[in-house]
Amino acid sequence: MRIARFVTDAEPTFGVVTGEPGQETITELVGDPFYQGIQQTQTTHALDDVRLVAPIIPRSKAIGVGRNYADHAKEMGHDLPVSPLLFLIPNTAVSGPHEPITLPSFSEEVSYETELAVVIGRICKDVPVERAADVIFGYTVGNDVTARDAQRTDGQWARAKGFDGSTPLGPWIETELDPEGLRISGRLNGETVQDGTTADMVFGVPELVSYISQAFTLLPGDVILTGTPAGVGQVSSGDRFEAEIEGIGTLVNHFRS
Repeated sequence: MRIARFVTDAEPTFGVVTGEPGQETITELVGDPFYQGIQQTQTTHALDDVRLVAPIIPRSKAIGVGRNYADHAKEMGHDLPVSPLLFLIPNTAVSGPHEPITLPSFSEEVSYETELAVVIGRICKDVPVERAADVIFGYTVGNDVTARDAQRTDGQWARAKGFDGSTPLGPWIETELDPEGLRISGRLNGETVQDGTTADMVFGVPELVSYISQAFTLLPGDVILTGTPAGVGQVSSGDRFEAEIEGIGTLVNHFRS
């Protein structure tokens, strides 16, 4: 099931997306599905008649995982971490599909990173690996936009990976998905620059959920970004980037100065 957030002339509303590509409709839900369950109303719109926004704004936090693909760690000149390398992202960094991303004035080297994003569905702590699926609401596509020069000079990654708009999510949350072995790709101005599979993660989704929940209580709507495959490169004003994950869809954003 595909759960999206959208706007017409009112406040953002959750809805269920159905239909074949080009003929999708979205049916409004009652309230917040993270707390009220998935209750469909009788109100339906053509998907082309609404504007999708980020499918979730994390309730308390988004958590990034660095260097979680061996080929990406290698291309960046780093060794593989012996345990998941975590960083926090403020929810003000989250943006939605087709929203422009403003390049930060403090950076001259901003890059894209296509990532599978895990959306937590229930409050949890110290989750066993074998129970991780029980606390996951679904999955969406993320782009962990990074100011590489700031990442190198700051030591801590908060500014490099947490500036406003730097974490677009979308186009929706897929609730029925096996995250193993999904193709993950990125296209810059129509040219494929990333082409990998989630099977190449150093730490898989269950291991990440378990490890992260040892440190942080996870709340419904929290998001975990699980790392990116090789092929990361720089973006400039006017560029268009498409992050795509098999079984979910494509997240499109443009960059501007």
